[in-house]
Amino acid sequence: MNATAAPTGPLRVGLIGYGLAGSVFHAPLVTATGGLVLDTVVTSDPERQAQARAAYPEVRIAASADELWDRGDAPALDLVVIATPNKTHVALATTALEAGLPVVVDKPLAATAAEARALGDLAERTGTFLSVFQNRRWDNDFLTVRRLVADGELGEVQRFESRYERWRPQLKGGWRESGAPEEIGGLLYDLGSHVVDQALVLFGPAVRVYAEADVRRSGARADDDTFIALTHASGVRSHLYVSATAAQLGPRMRVLGSTAGYVKYGLDPQEAALREGLRPGTGAPWGEEPEHLWGRLGSGESPLTGGGTPVPTLPGDYPAYYAAVAAALREGGSAPVTAYEAAACLDVLEAARTSSREGVAVEIPAAAER
Repeated sequence: MNATAAPTGPLRVGLIGYGLAGSVFHAPLVTATGGLVLDTVVTSDPERQAQARAAYPEVRIAASADELWDRGDAPALDLVVIATPNKTHVALATTALEAGLPVVVDKPLAATAAEARALGDLAERTGTFLSVFQNRRWDNDFLTVRRLVADGELGEVQRFESRYERWRPQLKGGWRESGAPEEIGGLLYDLGSHVVDQALVLFGPAVRVYAEADVRRSGARADDDTFIALTHASGVRSHLYVSATAAQLGPRMRVLGSTAGYVKYGLDPQEAALREGLRPGTGAPWGEEPEHLWGRLGSGESPLTGGGTPVPTLPGDYPAYYAAVAAALREGGSAPVTAYEAAACLDVLEAARTSSREGVAVEIPAAAER
């Protein structure tokens, strides 16, 4: 299917990968979206195949992506979602796009910005939809900060701090913690993809990057405690932290402006809800948090000692991503997150990796020069 052939019935989705990303995020969100139907799950793991059948009795199972293409009915699919290990994203997305199939790829889209832009160019040449799953754009804290910034409630923003910190002193194992470059593991490309993307959406392109990517835990091979400092073309400075070794968690976000600041503790509740088996669209409130977790807006005093005014946190809304995908496929609109936006994020991640390795700040050329 290409951009000129809008489907008329339910959009049939093929999901490649049924690990954490596929089972916790993509499958539940696809099935909760009106007009989308989970048609096929691709996984070679017998246990995961059984889990997919138990959760979605009508779903078809394929043992490999090659089987999906080779069985001859791939054109009957309206969307392919790639939720496989990072190193496979580019090859699978290329195959799907060349087959004329619309594609959603979990973040990071690729290992390099050049690969991400090449995929964007391929999608344009073939007239095929391509989007990147950056679900944290629909976190409750991010949506609230975006509103505060847009409404001018902070004055001129000067500094943005964002943290995804965890306390996981023991290794879990798996490719995400591998130090092999081809695996694209480590927190820089994992959680770093989220915090960098959010900073770029809020405050525009980065022109300078400084980073410290450390390996703290015994036996670890990939970065597990990383700091990224961005200077945006707008003049805002972003300080971004991702860590598996934070024994005390800092605020999720702190935004400092010329007239006020906003501080928010605690993570968006949607991932935890999905892990617990809760689903959006069942009639129960989704993405909401209790009042005691609201951030505070004010100046001159810490929120921990009562400073500032509580600001109701906007509900998180992961379902909005796939609703936007479905609307784009039916109506020919733009992707909710484009390959070129993902490439801009990867420009920063690549610069951060260079900065950490060489101990220097790295300049990012203006977009027009790339």
